[in-house]
Amino acid sequence: MEFLGQFGCAIVMGIAALGSAIGIMISGQAAIGSWKRCYMANKPAPFILTVFAGAPLTQTIYGFLLMQTMMGSSAAPGFKFGVGLMSGIAMCASAIAQGKAGASGSDALGETGKGFSQYIMVVGLCETVALFAMVFSMVALG
Repeated sequence: MEFLGQFGCAIVMGIAALGSAIGIMISGQAAIGSWKRCYMANKPAPFILTVFAGAPLTQTIYGFLLMQTMMGSSAAPGFKFGVGLMSGIAMCASAIAQGKAGASGSDALGETGKGFSQYIMVVGLCETVALFAMVFSMVALG
């Protein structure tokens, strides 16, 4: 049964990192496309688009922090597994949503050169889901 708890510790990190990779792929492709359109129009390519491209990376950090907390927790193995699985999925979904929001932000900012603060707010809202998943899980592991 202890294996189940250890697997839960590992799975949260893996699933969160998978979401980060997918989110970065989505937002990164959009940032590169926006830069290309800027270069083709002889406009300056905004470096700030890297913020959108890299935003989903933080879910990997949250997965790691939760994994560390879970490893030190005396919670029941089945509970650890459930927390790891569900929190990992929540962080993964957050990162993918963040990548999609970042992709739209890159496209809009690259086209207009305006609205960064509005676009980053939406990216931040997607981030909040992962933060809540991490913090609430840490509290539950108590």
